Amino acid sequence: MLTSINPYTGEKIAEYKELSKSKINKKLKLANKTFENWKLSSFERRKELLGNLATILEKNKNKYAKTITSEMGKPISQAVAEIEKCIWVCEYYKENAEDLLSKKIIQTEAYKSYVSYEPLGVILAVMPWNYPFWQVFRFAAPAMMAGNVGVLKHAHNVQGCAKLIEEAFLEADFPPGCFQNLCVSSKKVERIIKHKHLKAVTLTGSEKAGSAVASIAGKAIKKTVLELGGSNALVVFEDADIEKTVQTCVQARYQNTGQSCIAGKRLLIHESIYNEFIEKFLMEVRELPVGNPMHEETFIGVMAREDLAEDLEKQLQKSVKKGAKIILGGNRDKAYFEPTILIDVHKKMPVFTEETFGPLMAASSFKTDLEVIDLVNLSEYGLGVSIFTEDFDRAEAMIPHFQDGAVFINELVKSDPRLPFGGTKKSGYGRELSEDGIKEFTNRKTVYFNKF
Repeated sequence: MLTSINPYTGEKIAEYKELSKSKINKKLKLANKTFENWKLSSFERRKELLGNLATILEKNKNKYAKTITSEMGKPISQAVAEIEKCIWVCEYYKENAEDLLSKKIIQTEAYKSYVSYEPLGVILAVMPWNYPFWQVFRFAAPAMMAGNVGVLKHAHNVQGCAKLIEEAFLEADFPPGCFQNLCVSSKKVERIIKHKHLKAVTLTGSEKAGSAVASIAGKAIKKTVLELGGSNALVVFEDADIEKTVQTCVQARYQNTGQSCIAGKRLLIHESIYNEFIEKFLMEVRELPVGNPMHEETFIGVMAREDLAEDLEKQLQKSVKKGAKIILGGNRDKAYFEPTILIDVHKKMPVFTEETFGPLMAASSFKTDLEVIDLVNLSEYGLGVSIFTEDFDRAEAMIPHFQDGAVFINELVKSDPRLPFGGTKKSGYGRELSEDGIKEFTNRKTVYFNKF
């Protein structure tokens, strides 16, 4: 049984029975059978169904948001925003998928030559709990529009969300088998990946999970896309607009109670404004509304599980022993972790070298551009970096030196359907969203006509 527990109240919400081996096989067989027809469906038909899906998301927005908040503790206003983003990604691919997947004409000596983009088949999505709807839809919308079908292995603590997502696809009139939820534990993922009908895997999650899944898929010679952890840096130069930068950095670190791979986790501030910036940052974080995640005004709720809060507490304690100083927060009560700020952080502390998945900011200072480039790149992760400066030429010159998958200037790192999203190093490989994302699970087929 997979159990869903409300992290704020500690109460059990529901239990979900795991699928047996025979039922898993039955679902994968159905998925494969559905794919044979779905891959031949017209773009007009796919657009119609994706439009239906967007309408259903809008109609049930508050219901879905409450399920998110109940299962993993996301503040309700942020949960509503998550559903709205899912609507956006559906609308984006409804309007753009056909053009993004159009044949690419290549001029050669042939009578005609081009590249076509054709679906691979049944794709397994192994998804996390922190954005239980968005992570699924940013895979599903492009994958379905490309003609693939999907099976979902969601995190054990958000099976209520997984069930609702599957129901939404059916209500939108997608063919049975086009998108199915597999209610299974992680132990059964290997068997699913090895199944003859499964063609590829996408995973959003931890480095450990990504490594395990990629290893299994690699042995079976099946494609993977991995979106893993992150330890994004927020680089604040001496000419930054301090007031606006403070607000953006607070949002970057503490939204979703800090439980985001692309959250800004390492705050690197030029030494000339360090004290002023920290003082204003501290004041801003102190004012964040904390409380019941079901209340509209709440910005910080609880973490998704008590064990996750315990892990963050251990990273904090080890860093304090190495000299870090707590200037705000630092206390935990079960799954609740206070908004926390650490200063005097150096590069050998866990809060600098590891991913911190919760409401904890680690702050350091720097002197030169070369120094901050080295500090940013010291991380084993490479999702993104934010630079705050009024000197765009300076920022432009630094961009090639950063090893991350994204660089945002005067903005927090975020995902956007119009832009490719993904990382480097231990943050994974492959891209989601935009043109790159919709083509990840396609066969790029070379076609060549010759006239005798």
